[in-house]
Amino acid sequence: MALKILYTTHAVATGGRNGHTRSADGLVDVELSMPKAMGGPARPGATTPEDLFAAGYAACFGSAVDFCSRQLNLKPSSISIKATVGIGRREAGGLALAVDLEATVGGLSKEDAERLIAAAHQVCPYSNATRGNIDVTLHVVAV
Repeated sequence: MALKILYTTHAVATGGRNGHTRSADGLVDVELSMPKAMGGPARPGATTPEDLFAAGYAACFGSAVDFCSRQLNLKPSSISIKATVGIGRREAGGLALAVDLEATVGGLSKEDAERLIAAAHQVCPYSNATRGNIDVTLHVVAV
């Protein structure tokens, strides 16, 4: 399947998890530090790749919800996505990620909110990239 690329960007990281990363446009320009829980220094003012992944996934998933709400003719009054990203050791060795997405959807019934979030999970680029590779759990809160 050929992918028609609509947008491309890049970032450069130096020093790995205890280094620095910067996006091509300079809008993301952050120090990185491994958290204490992983044996790192947890330098003040620094972030982690998991923080950056959580922020990106939450934003992307929110846009997928917006898109699907139009496709399904649903009109939520509010949408908030909380992405929790964990990193841990795999039984087979190495490390892996797990993601918990909590969608808080206003103005819809629980049933419609769940239908909307399930649809968004099928079209979100992050969900498609992680499907079958990372455990992703969805939680829907209708308010």
